[in-house]
Amino acid sequence: MTKKFLTIAMLAALFLNSCKEAPKQENTETPTTESVEKAADDIVVLSSTDKDGKKLEMSFNNTKGTATLHFIGETIELLDQKPASGIWYKNDNFELTGKGNDIDLKKDGKVVFTHKDHIVKTVLKNKEGQTLDMTYNNTTNSVKVYLDGGEELELAGQKPASGIWYKNDHYELRGKGENLELTKDGKTVFKN
Repeated sequence: MTKKFLTIAMLAALFLNSCKEAPKQENTETPTTESVEKAADDIVVLSSTDKDGKKLEMSFNNTKGTATLHFIGETIELLDQKPASGIWYKNDNFELTGKGNDIDLKKDGKVVFTHKDHIVKTVLKNKEGQTLDMTYNNTTNSVKVYLDGGEELELAGQKPASGIWYKNDHYELRGKGENLELTKDGKTVFKN
């Protein structure tokens, strides 16, 4: 009997609470659909130049799955094709593909723009048996360094008087010819 009474009392309380009028709010302005879309869109803007100096400007709307290209005075709208990796956008006439900084634009099946980064890979070994794997991207003036196959260190190119000089917040790679030194916070971690 007590359980029935408690159950009825709880249901009555819930019913009475649900009938209360919600408090009125001042300034109930809601954002328009357009402002919500603008805030939610993930847009990436890039540009690339080919070996002949032609420039391709690209704006990717990752939310809508579209790309807008500006190439030799023409504006081109493309749709995302969901590639396994890299990018792939196309319409009836144009197709944009790429991975990393490498880009190809085709018009009616013919390549009209291509950009490939100039990549140089090298491995050094010092007398202590340490290895230093380096992947230089001469286009972006950067290098990815792996000491003894460990974590990737990405370093940005600097302007040396001669030789090479790359650095990030903790590491510096300097050298000339075959003589290189990698330091971490000023202490040598690799030298050949």
